[in-house]
Amino acid sequence: MTSFFIDDGANEVQTADIQSQPAASLSPSIPVPPTLRNREHYHVFVSYSSTDYQWTHFLISQLERCGLQVCYHERDFTPGRTVLENMSECIQESQKVLLVLSPEFVRSRWCLLEANMSLFRDCLERKPIIPVLLEPGVSVPLHLCHLTYLEANDSDFMNKLLKVLCTPNQQLQGSTVVPFQPPSIYNGKALQPLTAVNDEGLYKWDSGQFSDMEVPDQLRLIIEDHEKYRQAVRMINSVSQNKVWLRSLWGRVLIYIAGLIFCFVITSLAGYLVIMFICGYFLPFGRNTLPIGLWVPTISGLCCFPLGLLIQIGLWKNDDEKYIVREMNKAIGQANTILSEEKVLMGCRSNLKIYLVYVSLDGCRREFAETFCEQVVAEDMFQRALMFFSSGYACCLAKRHFPFPQPSSGGHLEGGVCFCQYVSQQLSTGKWE
Repeated sequence: MTSFFIDDGANEVQTADIQSQPAASLSPSIPVPPTLRNREHYHVFVSYSSTDYQWTHFLISQLERCGLQVCYHERDFTPGRTVLENMSECIQESQKVLLVLSPEFVRSRWCLLEANMSLFRDCLERKPIIPVLLEPGVSVPLHLCHLTYLEANDSDFMNKLLKVLCTPNQQLQGSTVVPFQPPSIYNGKALQPLTAVNDEGLYKWDSGQFSDMEVPDQLRLIIEDHEKYRQAVRMINSVSQNKVWLRSLWGRVLIYIAGLIFCFVITSLAGYLVIMFICGYFLPFGRNTLPIGLWVPTISGLCCFPLGLLIQIGLWKNDDEKYIVREMNKAIGQANTILSEEKVLMGCRSNLKIYLVYVSLDGCRREFAETFCEQVVAEDMFQRALMFFSSGYACCLAKRHFPFPQPSSGGHLEGGVCFCQYVSQQLSTGKWE
């Protein structure tokens, strides 16, 4: 856990222009910092990745010149205490929490804060969270999606930030920072994808292997029964064990050669028997003579062998990735019948990465129940739809792109395409895989 606040030395090099300094010009009238009360020692606790050290410390110096008391780990943590103990105390002693969101922070730092549920809930319920998006396109963590973030490249960034920091917490309703809301606001949000643990040197015909030992931190807060996640991952990992054993290149070449030899023997015998039948007598097979019936299959076999081998290898290599992705999608469909109960769906478009989305299918399940009169039939059809279409739906939802225009009629996902709308569109094109 200590890696959350270790400076890894990457602070010396900052290549992006946005890293050079906060894009801002202060207005003539700087807001007055609010009064610190009770146990409050700081106006804001700043959490950031060590790779963003230069940009963040420039920002901290600007805030302190404006009279704000800023808390950050390198200076204000107490030596000898755990990181979480220091974090908890500093957040409790601060009026607000500022998170500098960069790709590195989201990848490795945020999950550690998010993993401590008690601290995380306390932050959201008692302390205003101010997410600062350091770069465009950063994937905002699921539990911060309901907050209005500030963009560091905004020309008025510093003035907006100072306005929020200098506003007393009780007056922030309706401002850029809003209180924590129920998980329904996360419906349709993409999570961080899973990457195969064997991604290095993975062949096209092989399936990625995904760790089922530990539930990712981002899913610990969502999936109540962690065994469901492990069971789902094991289903996907079984593809490599059951579908790939005959797809290695050397194995295919040996099988092809064996098939050619078998066909050569059969055609040679057939040709020999035909010539024997036509001539009406048995052709002697001398030591130095080649029966007439073997000439045609021998010559054709020698000519066709290299060409046929190249064609087969080309077809195999072209079909490798498509084949394994199809098999993985089938396994993911089965896994989604389990995970959908936890409001999580998986999807894949390659053998290296699995997309994850947080989405509730309760409304779509009710739609199936209303469409099919019998409850047993309705549930069976819903499970079949999950198996055949849920992987593709999860990919489209994660990428925010669907291969058809958004339906005009409202579905069960606010501002997006719900699962039953996706299934309906797929069925209208005759797709029932």
